[in-house]
Formats: sequence, C-alpha cells, structure tokens
Amino acid sequence: MKSGRSILSCALVLAAMSHLAGASAATPAKVSGATALALAGVIAPLSPILTGAEKKAVAMLFAANADIPYKKAIVVTADRIVCRTGNVDITIRNCEVTFGKKVKTVNGSTANEIFATEALAGVPPDGAAGSNFESLAKLSCTIDPNAIRRKDGSGADCTFEPAN
Repeated sequence: MKSGRSILSCALVLAAMSHLAGASAATPAKVSGATALALAGVIAPLSPILTGAEKKAVAMLFAANADIPYKKAIVVTADRIVCRTGNVDITIRNCEVTFGKKVKTVNGSTANEIFATEALAGVPPDGAAGSNFESLAKLSCTIDPNAIRRKDGSGADCTFEPAN
C-alpha cells in the first residue's frame, strides 16, 4: 500500500509540475521587424477595424514599398486567430480570425499564409487526430511607416498570447 501512495504522490507532483509549466507557456510573446510586418500584413486585409487607407498602407509596406504617403502609425489587432491544416486530408487549410464579435473564416492560400506566418512568429503548433493547429490571442501589431522608411529594421512590433 505504501508503494501505491508513493506512485500516486509522484503522479500528483508531476501533474502539478506540468500544469505550472503550461501556465508559464501562456506568457505574451513579442516579435519585431520583418516577422511583425508579415504578421500584420496577413491580418490587416481581413480587419473590419482598419480603414481602407490603413489596409492599403500595410499592403504597400508588406509588398516592399516603404515609400508610401501614409504617415501615421497603424495598429493591427485581432482577438483570436485559430488555423488548421490537415495531415491526413491534406487539402484542409482554414483559419478563423476573430475581431470582437466578428469572425472571418478564410481557406486555401490565405489560410496557408496566416498559418505559415504564425509559425514564423513562433506560435507553437498543436496536433489532433488528422490536424495541425496554431492559435494565438490578443494580437496587437504597431506599424510605423516613418520608422520603416528609414530601412533600419525598426517600425514593426507585435505582441500576442498563446490561445487555449
């Protein structure tokens, strides 16, 4: 009976330790430079919050045109992004991007771009039967066209949290 309690005690300690390790993984992440611009670049076109001029400015910057007329900082946000690809049904590529109460679903190449850019930004993948998932929450990217124009690697910063 004593060894049974020891095994149970060890199992509880390990479970508590893995729970604490999972809690530390929920810390916010930060990316800057080209990766941040890419993350903002794939989300901005979907945003119902950004103006047409802001979307156009981000698109121009993301397309290697730093000499744009837009001068103000642009903040690209999303409450949650969940992307899925299939590793059994390899045709599956979709993402749900949540902006407040609005959810936009994208498929195909657009979803693939978001999935790949999340991976580039360090979002850890998670697997489930036949699928790969990447998700993040509380995305906030600040794009400063004036800083990007200097071509010194500055002007794009994003923060986000791992999503559950």
